[in-house]
Amino acid sequence: MTQVPLRPAVAALPAYVPGARSPVGAAAFKLSSNENPFPPLPSVVAAIIDGAMDVNRYPDMYATELTEAIASRWGVPAASLVVGNGSIAVLGHVLAAVVDAGDEVVYPWRSFEAYPIAVAVAGGVGVPVPVTDDGRLDLVAMAAAVTPRTRVVLVCTPNNPTGPAVHADELSEFLAAVPRDVLVVLDEAYVEFVRDPLAADALAVFAGQPNVVVLRTFSKAYGLAGLRVGFAIARPRLAAGIRATSTPFGVSQVAQLAAIASLRVVDELLVRVDTIVAERVRMLAGLRRQDWSVPDSQANFVWLPLGDRAVSFATAATEAGVIVRPFAGAGVRVSVGEPEATDVLLEFTATFRH
Repeated sequence: MTQVPLRPAVAALPAYVPGARSPVGAAAFKLSSNENPFPPLPSVVAAIIDGAMDVNRYPDMYATELTEAIASRWGVPAASLVVGNGSIAVLGHVLAAVVDAGDEVVYPWRSFEAYPIAVAVAGGVGVPVPVTDDGRLDLVAMAAAVTPRTRVVLVCTPNNPTGPAVHADELSEFLAAVPRDVLVVLDEAYVEFVRDPLAADALAVFAGQPNVVVLRTFSKAYGLAGLRVGFAIARPRLAAGIRATSTPFGVSQVAQLAAIASLRVVDELLVRVDTIVAERVRMLAGLRRQDWSVPDSQANFVWLPLGDRAVSFATAATEAGVIVRPFAGAGVRVSVGEPEATDVLLEFTATFRH
């Protein structure tokens, strides 16, 4: 039978694998999707309820009020902001704005598994560069991978799923080695969880580097993963190009109002972030007391480099009461959740042979 052909790049796309959910009827902590374990604050819930009354109307296509709130919070011009349906959708718009068919996009690997998908959909050619044995981005190797065909380099900091953050000195050396006509995207989905004093200040880097774009999200620290709000910070000319490729009305009015409400109570939300960071410290310390080799995570998850045992570990963990995210052949990412979830995890890891 004659069939409509798919684009070869689409036919070859790897499937994005979401974090597993609890089996029906089973009691298990879900530590597989890097979600914030806290529900929205009451004022945010009230904004969501109010927004639900207007879902028969299209949202503000330019997210004007939210854009102004973000600009005020982070001290950047409104003209430098592009809001979208989660930071991964915004990344897709960034790539659509600058990548032509056959252009190369350099990214670390293992890193965010949506990167090769987004690059292929944009028509680009992915150039993955292995992370180091301790889960850090190898920025020297990434700079060496840049060729005249390279249009974009993706820098995930902290890196998902391994956890370390890029340091200021190594990022400075990297940017000095990358041509100014190559776009460097600093993906900071987990930046609020960073406590490493050596970590790079992406906004300061952006201020001095015209070829840098910063990605942020409301999904993690702000607890709005289910509403999908992310944004890019770019020079106004680049921002206009990214905005031109964006999906019209891409962020719902409910999501916009929830994000605005979250910014109004940011101090309360950051107290919750501190709680998650403290739990991360406890999880890392507990794993290391059990002689696990764990990279220095600066995010709301930890990474266990289990190689070929990743899937068997995840299966056994689910049976023990914690659902984690295996990356077959590489390792397991464990999100930081409730203290009770950490207790169950550490009870399990104490008995799992490693």
